[in-house]
Amino acid sequence: MEDLLRPIYQERASQSNTKGILILEKNKPISPVTDNFDIILFIIVNEPEEDWYVKHYEFENKSAAMHIVSEKLLTHWIETSSYRRAVEWLINGSIIFERNEYVTDLKEQLRTFPQETRDLKKAIEFSKLIRRYTEAKDLYESEQYLDSFSQMVRSLHYLARLAIIEKGFHPEVTVWNQVRRIEPEIYKLYQELIESHEPTEKRIQLMILAVDHSISKRSTSSAKHLIELMSKREEPWSFGELKVHPEIQEYMFDLSSMIEYLVENHVIKVVPQETKGVGIYHRKYMPIQQG
Repeated sequence: MEDLLRPIYQERASQSNTKGILILEKNKPISPVTDNFDIILFIIVNEPEEDWYVKHYEFENKSAAMHIVSEKLLTHWIETSSYRRAVEWLINGSIIFERNEYVTDLKEQLRTFPQETRDLKKAIEFSKLIRRYTEAKDLYESEQYLDSFSQMVRSLHYLARLAIIEKGFHPEVTVWNQVRRIEPEIYKLYQELIESHEPTEKRIQLMILAVDHSISKRSTSSAKHLIELMSKREEPWSFGELKVHPEIQEYMFDLSSMIEYLVENHVIKVVPQETKGVGIYHRKYMPIQQG
């Protein structure tokens, strides 16, 4: 199949702004990783007209999808896990062209998973986890058990992704297959929630306790990205200052619930500042020095 596509990717390889080309073939009848295409051609370029260009092909009863992605957008996907398939294409795809060992170096960076990128990803997953967990808990207390169950499943999904990142791996599309190997304790929680014969209400009640414990023991390390940012100055931060900070944009929508959780768990402290109103204070935040 690669031979049939050779004229297509050779044309791209001849262009000076092409950094690398990978190919990934479908290896089972149903393949979410390749969007069920028989072949993925993944082409990384520098400063294209379009950040992400996609074209579909058909040949000899086979299908192929060509994705041309800017280097800048791919870096964003890697740092934020916002398009996991692309990361899997990079990890599992075969290099058919690269300029100055660009793709080889990129694969090595993914394998080593730099700490800075890992901390950002942990903060993103942690903020989503806190949001879903608090929603699950609130719905449970409101006796909305099916909705609470749904949010608890999502909470476990984010907890699983967080655990994978902690171990130095990038979460894949098949996240539970990874967790079963890497963090069997969390996989067991998922099994208990899904497969238990206990009433739904009881399953959620037990899961709230278990997930609360798992979140609590991870809170400081998972919030490292936020804590280190806040520690760069001595003055406390207002929520508005944090929300618009460029380094926090990837988890800004879940920042409020994350901060509230960290305050409740004594990772961040509230610093009240007087306003013109009597008895009304601005609420600002500072990290608590962990000893």
